[in-house]
Amino acid sequence: MGFEKMIDMESRGSACRIKKCAFDLLSIGDLIDDEDSWDLMGRDLRLKSTFLYCDFNQVISNAPDEQKKPLTDLANRLFYYIEELDRAVKIRSISLTQNRYNDTAVVLQEVMAFMP
Repeated sequence: MGFEKMIDMESRGSACRIKKCAFDLLSIGDLIDDEDSWDLMGRDLRLKSTFLYCDFNQVISNAPDEQKKPLTDLANRLFYYIEELDRAVKIRSISLTQNRYNDTAVVLQEVMAFMP
């Protein structure tokens, strides 16, 4: 297997994990009203954002030049909203968490649509 083929396979794997993480994060909206789920939601957010960071880095690094800026902008927006959501979860405000989740969900949908 050639080096370029291996890089392509790595990028496809990263894109697949990005979509999976985005899908998983979209499902945490069901936990917002459950007070017993705050810790789980916070840990899940931090874990998924770590995977997303690593995978976005891989995808952006191997993307054609014309896709690097749109991917970087998308990743930056996503991480901004995930950080805002994480802050809301940490203070355990249901209304603020719901609001931040809605903002994050919009970007997560964009991520899922953008990834091949």
